[in-house]
Amino acid sequence: MADPLHELLTPYLDEPSTSKPVRASGDVVTNKYLERLHTLSLSSLTLQETQSLAQSSHSTLLSIQSLSSRSNAAVIASSDHFANLRTTLPLLAEEADKLRDGIPKLDERASTFSTTYSRSTENEVLDRRKRALLMERNADRLSDILDLPTLLSSAISSSAAQGASSTASYATALDLYSHIKRLHLLYADSPLFTSIYAQTESAMQDLTSHLIASLRAQNIKLAAGMRTVGWLRRVAPELDTGGNGTGSHEGLLGYLFLICRLSTLVTTLSALEPLKQLANQETDTRLRKPSKRTGSKASDGSAWHGGQQSERYLKRYIEIFREQSFAIISMYKSIFPSSADVQSSEDFRLPFKSAGLKSVPVLSSQSSTKEPSGEPPSALSTFPTYLADLLFDTLKEYLPNVQDKTSKESLLTQVLYCGGSLGRLGGDFSLMLPMLSSWSAEVSDESEDDDESWVDVMKKHRELAGRLEALASGVSSTKGTDRGGSLRIK
Repeated sequence: MADPLHELLTPYLDEPSTSKPVRASGDVVTNKYLERLHTLSLSSLTLQETQSLAQSSHSTLLSIQSLSSRSNAAVIASSDHFANLRTTLPLLAEEADKLRDGIPKLDERASTFSTTYSRSTENEVLDRRKRALLMERNADRLSDILDLPTLLSSAISSSAAQGASSTASYATALDLYSHIKRLHLLYADSPLFTSIYAQTESAMQDLTSHLIASLRAQNIKLAAGMRTVGWLRRVAPELDTGGNGTGSHEGLLGYLFLICRLSTLVTTLSALEPLKQLANQETDTRLRKPSKRTGSKASDGSAWHGGQQSERYLKRYIEIFREQSFAIISMYKSIFPSSADVQSSEDFRLPFKSAGLKSVPVLSSQSSTKEPSGEPPSALSTFPTYLADLLFDTLKEYLPNVQDKTSKESLLTQVLYCGGSLGRLGGDFSLMLPMLSSWSAEVSDESEDDDESWVDVMKKHRELAGRLEALASGVSSTKGTDRGGSLRIK
């Protein structure tokens, strides 16, 4: 019913259609409206439908105006873009042609790259990239390796600050040094490990200096000395060989140890410098006094009667010398227990039973220099001789100042105990004491009294030694070792 009605109303439309009429079935809105018209009465069509259409037209107009207001910018932009399509589309077609022409070249270049940088072939660029990737993966390990010299320097500084008691710091430093040295041997061709090893060697020289300085400590104990020598053997193994390269048991470390301890002894004795200056003043005064031996006619009141300051100086000197020398030699024998030293010590013994004395070790420069293997003599073979010369030079200079018989006997007894103390270690020099009488006779007026004083001192010393031996023979076992003697002459 809608199609005939639509054909009937078509000539009366405001804008006649010039195109082919659209069928009502194809326009849903038109068909729906025509069907609605069939349902209206004639009065509704003539009175109400016109107003309804006017209202609908006005609403549609308002909607179109609102839509155009909202979509103005978008419509203008769309118009501009549509205008640009005239130039954009030809450019797009041109670029598409270029892309199509470039695809064969891209394929060729990709094939060339794949052939050039294949893993099956050697290439410098790939090798550099592999090394860079390997370094990136091992960055933490390389950082740890680069920190090794710094850690070693820190351990050495800590051990130097703590002194000989820093066992852990020294052990840590030596372990680090061993690790770096092992890495250097494994990767000898690596510039990195060569540089690290060079820095390590510089730090180990500082450690060697610290260890040598610790051997010169004032009150070093046996355990600390043994540890220090052991560390020196690890740090500087070249010191553990003899001068000719064949090596001996103590090596050059024995000489180094004795030199350091001797330096400590000299430093300790230098603390007596104030007393030594007073003793020098007495020496100058004695030398200015006339003596009977020179034939002077001066009265007895002008003779020399001083020597108190010299006595004080010699007592302290002998006491320090006895303690330190015994400690040096006993510590040396404990640290370097060599059979060669024992044999050399046996060569020093000479029988003195004809003089009423037991066989005691004495010093012999000839026997100390005999080395059948051609190696240099042991460091201990000549050291006691040097110590004895050091003591006797001091006694020769200051003992003539002491004129009081009791004081001189006390000093001689103290020297005898010092010689006996070293005699237990193979360095007895007590038989050289009669030389003091001859030295005193050259500057003294009473040489016969000096000889009698020497004889009395020897007799008293033998009696006391006999008593001590008698007491010792009744003891089944000894407890402890003599540390330089406990008897001090007041």
